[in-house]
Amino acid sequence: MNQVPKTQSQAQPHAPAIRPAGRSYVSGSPVQGDPTGSFHAINPTHGQPTGIVYSAATPQAVDRACTQAWAAFYAIQDRTAEDRALFLEAIAEQILALGDSLIETAIAETGLQPQRLIPERERVVTSLRVLAKTVREGSWVRASLDKADPARKPAPRPDLRRMLRPLGPIAVFGASNFPLAYSAMGTDAASALAAGCPVVVKGHPSHPGAGELVAQAVTTAVGVCGFHPGTYSYLQAGGVRETAIGRELVTHPCIRGVGFTGSFAGGTALADLARTREDPIPVFAEMGSINPVFVLPHAMDEAGKAIAEKLYNSVTSSVGQMCTKPGLIFAVRGDGYVEFEHTLIEMANKGIGHTMLSRKIQGNFAKRLSEIAAIEGVEIRGGSLQTAKLAENMPTEGPVSAVPALLKTKFETFAKHPTLRDECFGPSVILVVCEKSSQLFEAATMIRGSLTGSIMTGPLDGALAKQLHTALEMRVGRIIYNGVPTGVEVAHSMVHGGPFPASNQPQTTAVGPMAMERWCRPVCYQNAPDPLLPIELRNANPLGIARLVDGEWTNKPLGT
Repeated sequence: MNQVPKTQSQAQPHAPAIRPAGRSYVSGSPVQGDPTGSFHAINPTHGQPTGIVYSAATPQAVDRACTQAWAAFYAIQDRTAEDRALFLEAIAEQILALGDSLIETAIAETGLQPQRLIPERERVVTSLRVLAKTVREGSWVRASLDKADPARKPAPRPDLRRMLRPLGPIAVFGASNFPLAYSAMGTDAASALAAGCPVVVKGHPSHPGAGELVAQAVTTAVGVCGFHPGTYSYLQAGGVRETAIGRELVTHPCIRGVGFTGSFAGGTALADLARTREDPIPVFAEMGSINPVFVLPHAMDEAGKAIAEKLYNSVTSSVGQMCTKPGLIFAVRGDGYVEFEHTLIEMANKGIGHTMLSRKIQGNFAKRLSEIAAIEGVEIRGGSLQTAKLAENMPTEGPVSAVPALLKTKFETFAKHPTLRDECFGPSVILVVCEKSSQLFEAATMIRGSLTGSIMTGPLDGALAKQLHTALEMRVGRIIYNGVPTGVEVAHSMVHGGPFPASNQPQTTAVGPMAMERWCRPVCYQNAPDPLLPIELRNANPLGIARLVDGEWTNKPLGT
């Protein structure tokens, strides 16, 4: 077991080890699953099971989690914003109280190292605390009041008040590449709870132990804060029951929305399934991204080597298993190009195999890489394509690893083959060489919807940067200047989403406090008695939040 370095925020660094028991947590209680649906987590560093047998949730457990979440939804409506904020903070403290056990379990299941997992845990804790602060402040609900005008002609105007209200129980699908930040209490689950929605999590089979430990922590927080036990449930989902549990959740009548982070195929399948319900529900799916990078001529001449180093490190961070990994680099052949390409080649040739998250991800990466390498006009320039060769004879045991690969092609080849604009999830990147600056803009107009688009620009690249900026606004959720896309801040201004196929709801973000808005819808109250209104819309404005009153922002109370 890897030694886990201590961090300042660990609440109990010497707490006794806590180990998962292979169970689901349904409405406040640990539940054993169906033995016929048992499965193991696999340690990808050596390809062997971690030793714990997990039992997938039964249909009865899924139904109970959903129906109890429905009951919890009505109970939550009687809790104040302060109650919800304290609940989120309690979850953060309980996760920290897991100490080294959580990190050690995640290491064994994913092959990720402490230097990646500890900051990921910090991100979870930070997100919960930022959400708590936002819930406490209150203006995120977008309260709007238009006072009655009995004297208006030709007809009196009624009293109208509007704000965001929670949808109901939310099903959250754990992600493979983030065992903490996008899983049992990741961004979807945390933002849904913050919005006042109970959560039922479908755990990911690649890290069921980490998910179970977090579920223990959240369940403890539910009890400590006196919330309805149905506020949170965690369902182990693997083996023969993995797909069925997902279907059961999405089609259950008590579920009112879905959060998903994963593949394009998985996200579109869930969205299609949700549309077939008698009462269709929204699915918020983040489905991968190509994250193009444009290196402008003057930036290349001024700092080509440094930019190449920065980009290569971003491509290979976490073995390329991040949704914001750069997949395409566009560069114009010029004075600084030779050193730029040489640096990328040199770094790629020094690359060695590193552990991937799972055999499935390794296999998909190998298959995709072999497809790209087979295109006429695409050549390998650095690293190795030995991973691609695995596509024909994928091993079933032993270490799960991949070697970085740098591929290169011309703009004309890129323009001719749309498949080069699709994601390759793993440590590879395609360098697209343009002969003139205008081809950078042409390339930008061809990009499919992405989470990010990066522009490396110098002092003399202003006009071209403006062109690219305009094109990318239509195609990405976040435009980055002179930086890499890997690394997502938990902040109000962050957008982690983008046009299809990066996500199916480009008007939303999956990171930051504004992620709460996904789990709400606007409700208008006409001539409602003041005591029956949500507290944020009442005349006295007891929370003191900023509200739009007759078209002007104010936090003052209304006269009766």
